[in-house]
Amino acid sequence: MRIAVIADVLGEENNGTSITVKRLILNLKKRGHEVLVVAPGDKGEEGYYAVDKIDFKIFNDYVNKNGVVLAKPNAEVLKKVIEQSDVVHVLMPFPLGRSAVRLCAQMHKPVTTAFHVQPENVSSHFFLQKSRPVNDYIYKNFLKGFYKYSQYIHCPTLFIAKQLRNHGYTQDLRVISNGVDPAFTPEKKQKPEQYADKFCILSTGRLVKEKCQAELLKAAALSRHADKIQIFLAGDGPQKKKLQKLGQELKNPPVIAFHSKEELVGIIQYCDLYVHCAYAEIESIACVEAITCGLVPVIADSKMSAAKHFAQNESNLYRAGDPADLAAKIDYMIEHPEVREQQRLQYIKYAERFRIEKCIDKMEEMFSDAVEGKHREQLV
Repeated sequence: MRIAVIADVLGEENNGTSITVKRLILNLKKRGHEVLVVAPGDKGEEGYYAVDKIDFKIFNDYVNKNGVVLAKPNAEVLKKVIEQSDVVHVLMPFPLGRSAVRLCAQMHKPVTTAFHVQPENVSSHFFLQKSRPVNDYIYKNFLKGFYKYSQYIHCPTLFIAKQLRNHGYTQDLRVISNGVDPAFTPEKKQKPEQYADKFCILSTGRLVKEKCQAELLKAAALSRHADKIQIFLAGDGPQKKKLQKLGQELKNPPVIAFHSKEELVGIIQYCDLYVHCAYAEIESIACVEAITCGLVPVIADSKMSAAKHFAQNESNLYRAGDPADLAAKIDYMIEHPEVREQQRLQYIKYAERFRIEKCIDKMEEMFSDAVEGKHREQLV
C-alpha cells in the first residue's frame, strides 16, 4: 500500500508521540509499504513533505520550552500527498490534521486517525488537567473538529477506547499498542561503579506537570532507605529546573537527562526498579519498554492513566498523589529482592504482547479495512 502519515508534531524524539510515529513509519517501510509523510520542519528524506511551523508570536518561547512544534496547514501539499495515497493516517487533532481529514472527506479518500493526545495533555498547560468540564469540552471539540471525519480510530489502550465511548465517539475503535522496539530486551547489566552500592530507580518521560515526577523525589526523601536510593529521571521538558532544585534535597541528587534509545536500554538493564507517577497517560510506551526489559514497576493508580493496567500485582501500584504510599512500596521492593526477581520473570512474559511486530500486523489490518470499507462490530 501507499500510506500517507500526517503528523502535526514530528520532530526530535523527546516525546512519546514522535517516537511511536517514527517507529510506525520505519516498520511500515520494512514491510514494503510506500510511506508519504507530511510534517513540520525540513525533512530531506525521500517521501517526506515538509510544511512550515506555526508562528505563535509572543508565545514562541513557551512552545520552544516544551520542545514541541506544531505544523501549519498547507492545502497544496496535503492534496498532492492525499491524491497519491491508498489510505491516509492522521495522527493529531491539530490544524494540519484537521485540514487533512476534511480534505480526505472532500476527495473521498480512505482515512484513519489515532488518539495520541489526551485532553489532560492540553488542559495541563492551563493548570486545569483535573477539571472534568474542561476535559469533557476538549473531548467534544476533538470529535466535532477532527474525529467525526474518520470511521477508524487507533486507540493505544482499551482504557482510552472506553474513554472515547463514554464521550460519544461511535467510530470503529482499534485497540493497538504503539509497540516496543526490539532493542528493549530482558538482559541484566552490571551497574556503573559509582552506583554499585545504590538502589537505582528509573522514571522515564517528558518532564511536564501531568507526569508528576516530583512525587518520586518526595517519596525517596521519605524512604527508610533514602541514603542508598539513586534516582534517574530520563527525559527533558519545562519541569527540569524545578525537579533539579527539589532533587538537591536528597542525599543522592537525581540524574536528570535525556538519553538516546541505546543509552536508555542500558540504564533500564542495570536499574533495580521502575516508577511511573503520571496523572494522565494514554498508554505510556516508556513504562512498557521498562517492563519488557524485566524491570519491575511501581505505578500510580490514577483514574486518568492507562499505565495502571500494566500492574500485575498490588505491590506494583501506589495511591496517586501520595508520596508516602509510594515510599512504602519502594521500601517493600528494596527489602524483598526475591519478590522483584519473581515479578521480573512475570513481566517479561506479560510484555511479549507489546512487541512491535504484533502491533504493526494490527495497524496493517486497520489500513486494509479502511481501503475496503470494512467495519468491526462495536466491541468497546
